[in-house]
Amino acid sequence: MIDKKEDIFNSAKELFYAKGYKDINVADIAKMAGIGVGTFYNYYSSKEQLFLEIFMKENEKQKKSMAESFNLNDDDPVMLVTKVVTQNITAMNANPILKEWNNKDIVSKLEQCFYEQGGIESINEFFQSSTAELIKKWKAEGKIRGDLDDELILAICNSVHYVDIHKRDIGIHHFPQVIHYLTEFIMKGLTDCRKKE
Repeated sequence: MIDKKEDIFNSAKELFYAKGYKDINVADIAKMAGIGVGTFYNYYSSKEQLFLEIFMKENEKQKKSMAESFNLNDDDPVMLVTKVVTQNITAMNANPILKEWNNKDIVSKLEQCFYEQGGIESINEFFQSSTAELIKKWKAEGKIRGDLDDELILAICNSVHYVDIHKRDIGIHHFPQVIHYLTEFIMKGLTDCRKKE
């Protein structure tokens, strides 16, 4: 049983990677996995559910890879956070599965599934502990404002994730620049230590 589910997952991942979300249907996935279409539905309720599971795993893998690639001790807060956001956008655009997040034809379905399956919570969980540690470290080093509560700073940093959900309203063609500058402006404000302590 587990092998079939894994076969379905791996077949779908390969197909989505090669052809994108829109050009693949359940019959394509079932054929590649060597099963009938009915068997597919024993494991997944829809193509969307399977794609989102694949997307979440790819996203988690990419975030972990990114986290390992940065030296958290060498970079100043503005440079580090701006690099993280820029690298995240670049990595998402380089991965055909993750790039589907910007596909206007399916983004609303993906966003709905993403929220229903706790996607934003899993991203927040991933970044919460490391970001909270960095905030404490930067405060101790005088690199980030001391007059703001740690939880407020964390909430401000987390708000950038929510801007992503409104990229259609912003305009997908403007989105990468908007998120980059918004992050830079937030971090410059948080690191302006001339504020009252």
